[in-house]
Amino acid sequence: MRFEKVTNSIPAQLATSPGYSSSSGVAAPIVRPQVRGKFIFVGSEKLYIRGVTYGTFHPDAAGNLYPSPDIVADDFAAMVTNKINAVRTYTVPPLWLLDLAAKYGLWVMIGLPWEQHIAFLDDRKRVRSLEQRIRASVRSCAGHPALLCYAIGNEIPAGIVRWYSRHRVEQFLERLYEIVKREDPDSLTTYVNYPTTEYLQLRFVDFVCFNVYLEQQSRLAAYIARLQNLAGDRPLLIAELGLDSRRNGKQKQAEILDWQIRTTFGSGCAGAFVFAWTDEWYRGGYDIEDWDFGLTDRQRRPKPALTAVRQAFAQVPLPADLSFPKISVVVCSYNGSRTIRECLARLAELEYPRYETIVVDDGSTDKTAAIASEYDVRLIRIPQGGLSNARNVGMQAAQGDIIAYIDDDAYPDPHWLTYLAITFMQTSHAGVGGPNLPPPEDGWVAQCVANAPGGPSHVLLSDQEAEHIPGCNMAFRKSCLEAIAGFDPQFRTAGDDVDICWRLQNQGWTIGFSPAAVVWHHRRNSVWRYWKQQQGYGKAEALLEQKWPDKYNILGHLTWSGRIYGPSVMYALSVQERVFYGIWGSALFQSIYQPVPGMLRTLLLMPEWYLVVLALVGLSLLGFFWTPLWLVLPLTVVAVVVTLVQAGRCAARATFPSQPKSRCDRWRRYSLTAVLYLLQPLARLKGRFRYGLQPWRWYGMANLVLPIQRISTLWSTSWRAPEGWLTAIETAIQSAGHRIQRGGNFDRWDLEVPGGLFGSTRLLMAIEEHGGGQQLVRLRTWSRWSRLGWMLVLLFVGLTVGASLDQVWSAVAKLGAIALLLLVRSLYECAVASAVVLEAIEQVKTVGGE
Repeated sequence: MRFEKVTNSIPAQLATSPGYSSSSGVAAPIVRPQVRGKFIFVGSEKLYIRGVTYGTFHPDAAGNLYPSPDIVADDFAAMVTNKINAVRTYTVPPLWLLDLAAKYGLWVMIGLPWEQHIAFLDDRKRVRSLEQRIRASVRSCAGHPALLCYAIGNEIPAGIVRWYSRHRVEQFLERLYEIVKREDPDSLTTYVNYPTTEYLQLRFVDFVCFNVYLEQQSRLAAYIARLQNLAGDRPLLIAELGLDSRRNGKQKQAEILDWQIRTTFGSGCAGAFVFAWTDEWYRGGYDIEDWDFGLTDRQRRPKPALTAVRQAFAQVPLPADLSFPKISVVVCSYNGSRTIRECLARLAELEYPRYETIVVDDGSTDKTAAIASEYDVRLIRIPQGGLSNARNVGMQAAQGDIIAYIDDDAYPDPHWLTYLAITFMQTSHAGVGGPNLPPPEDGWVAQCVANAPGGPSHVLLSDQEAEHIPGCNMAFRKSCLEAIAGFDPQFRTAGDDVDICWRLQNQGWTIGFSPAAVVWHHRRNSVWRYWKQQQGYGKAEALLEQKWPDKYNILGHLTWSGRIYGPSVMYALSVQERVFYGIWGSALFQSIYQPVPGMLRTLLLMPEWYLVVLALVGLSLLGFFWTPLWLVLPLTVVAVVVTLVQAGRCAARATFPSQPKSRCDRWRRYSLTAVLYLLQPLARLKGRFRYGLQPWRWYGMANLVLPIQRISTLWSTSWRAPEGWLTAIETAIQSAGHRIQRGGNFDRWDLEVPGGLFGSTRLLMAIEEHGGGQQLVRLRTWSRWSRLGWMLVLLFVGLTVGASLDQVWSAVAKLGAIALLLLVRSLYECAVASAVVLEAIEQVKTVGGE
């Protein structure tokens, strides 16, 4: 297996540049480390950070914070011999140390020290002083070829953060970040957090760093999965891990460091720093003598841990001798000539030992097939049958145990298949997905679309298990796909990924998520393409609702069991967050908890909100016929303003891979993003309505029954538990394509079938036991008028009466018609629901009764 295409040293990146000159004449690199998705790159090569911490050391008589150059040179030489490629310092190193690091091919993470352990924000002079020191420190080493990044802080004590509030600390850290960027614009900057202040939300840092000390492998893997989701689309780097050999023994230290490193990289981290290179440690004016975390002792004699670290680092990101399964990569394309060349070129560069690429040309009329034939792929050309059909053709042709699907307008990270495979190998998941990120080189319109709602997002039930994975980055065990007969051909352009995930989960299988299995997915590059895409998603929702009615509410809105991940979704759903501090702020893991959004906030995010606004506008316009209805106009204005504010608020939090070039450019980007927030629900509504997904859906006039209370009986000579009878009725209703709701702990009814927004039918069961297994099942059904239904009817009846008293007959006619329409609709929905319940009871009688 080939993992050598990672940058391990600096010399390969050095070239003459006027941007930097050091005391020893070391040249500056043309390309500095950059963040791309979940990893750090130098040029086109991925840089896995395999580091150790260095210091802090006891100052010498002259106040020098580091050992002599000879000792440092020996340390650096030993590090390189042991596969280490990065050093983390806690103070700003002298220039000669950075030059030595460059000489030995080591990257340096420079800590910018300041008084973070005290109440630093109380004294303005202290704040100005530390900002000046930060500025001078960055200026002293800006652009150095050995520079990996700056750390603007390290573990601000939880009590200090709680004292000031997280928002004040976040704002201060952002000021420090901006100072660094002004002095060294092309540098990477981070903050080193730890579990006790996990709740700090630092969206501005280039990548996420945490110090993590966990001594159980399962707990470490679970916590890294959590941190990966907190990091989102940025790299995660473990800035400290290790074990004290004084208390645990040198051999135990070696054993734990081995799996800590392997678990960290296997979980998709961009790197890790082992704490520490040596047992020598100076803190708070004292030498720490009773902790020995070093890979070497105070005399630089190696411990067994150094050998373990060298062996683990040599196999980053994963051991090459693992028995990886064969994977078939399937690319389905219809007229994808614009992007498929990039997709296939990147697939050819995958760092994975056993894979094949299959291109299914779904009746393209452009040059898709000709482009695919230029690459080492299996090309299958078929008449156009839609996306699901093409995916099934790829499944049938696949020779691998795993089938990975990627869209023709996406391209993978070099280790995409590696991280998918290791997740399959370590779990029993039927499918595994990963993030899909917008390429940073896309145009500004595509970047706005990437920040807009409605993009392909994953839905997680936990940090490691998904409810849904997008079709542009999903992989499945072939045996599981074959067991459910593959994809449903009715989903021709979208919705196939949602359907396949639900069907697999219905079989009792699970879907996994690997945060490092990254693909880059181009977003739509025009507003019209975005509009058409969202319309297509609306159509897919309509098809999904017909197949999975129990997944949708009565409005036709899908409610996920898990949490949707994606920048636009999180911004839109952000509510008042609560931090779990523990008693007296003593919790070791302090996290942010987001309560379930309230009804109003949830409604604002639904496409159906536009129907509410439209209804208010229509009611306001009736003021031309009856003046009192102008009183509705302020409420209408509030609804419109709230909609605009929500869109503007979400757009204001959008992030772009490159900073706007001017104020005009910034305004253009954020304005378009806000417009997309407004357009997306309209496009979804149009797609839904066109294919029958409307809140006022018509169920026909056949088999309607009068919505009155009825009592049915069922005699059975075969005993069955009450749950069995109710489950049989529930199954019969669901099989007919209707949604159903179970009664709760405090409800005096068992099942409820909604006929729509305004009417439903409930069922209550009682069983008489007659001995010998004989039962008489009594079933009472009655219709129920929803609170919304009768409130609207009463409202419009009242308005009609008011208009009639004023003798405004044109308004009376219109308001009365609305009231009558609502009443008729309510009765119709109750009749539909009653018919459904009674039909299900008859089916159960036929099958289970005598």
